[in-house]
Amino acid sequence: MQKAKILLLEDDINLSETITEYLEDEGYEVIPVYNSDEALEKIYEMDFDILLLDVMVPGIDGFELLKQIRQKSDAPAIFITSLDSVESLEKGYESGCDDYLRKPFALKELKLRIETLLKRAFESKSQKIAIDKNSYFDLATNTLYINNKPVNLNQKEIKLLKLFLKHPNQQLSHEKIYETLWEYEESPSDMALRTYIKNLRKLLGKERIESIKRYGYKFIK
Repeated sequence: MQKAKILLLEDDINLSETITEYLEDEGYEVIPVYNSDEALEKIYEMDFDILLLDVMVPGIDGFELLKQIRQKSDAPAIFITSLDSVESLEKGYESGCDDYLRKPFALKELKLRIETLLKRAFESKSQKIAIDKNSYFDLATNTLYINNKPVNLNQKEIKLLKLFLKHPNQQLSHEKIYETLWEYEESPSDMALRTYIKNLRKLLGKERIESIKRYGYKFIK
């Protein structure tokens, strides 16, 4: 089972460990980093579902960091910071964040905000994204269910399905799909992609995924 992946940029080691332990107990995979350089490195290496960013960190500050991240990733971002002025709040949203949480905060509040952003990314009010009357995708566990039974998908098939569910009825280029499925150090494979498409069609119906000649695919929902 592939858990939702969170990047946590927090240079206070004790707070970072507290947040990491709590979110991992809640079922998330957390990658902690302690400065902006490490954060950028991870962003280019991995695909994240949520970004948690402190602002006053070693290197460039969180606001400038998110501006750079937005060139590579559109993952929902929450600033977690002690900065509490309206100007800082405005600057945070201008830099591309989706939410702004002032320290100190309750860990449960952070969890609720994460859940809300995950649902918003799929334009859903539920953690369970309906595909048809017999199948749905559970955001909390990154699991596909068909007839209420979990289906075993590999990590790239999960990434592909999530990409389709985020962009229903939209044409997605091969390049966009490659960028999402394969990490920085990996080499994309058209043959592997065709296999993942075939497996999803077998589960959800051939008509569900439309091939766009010499361009990519479209998920019909």
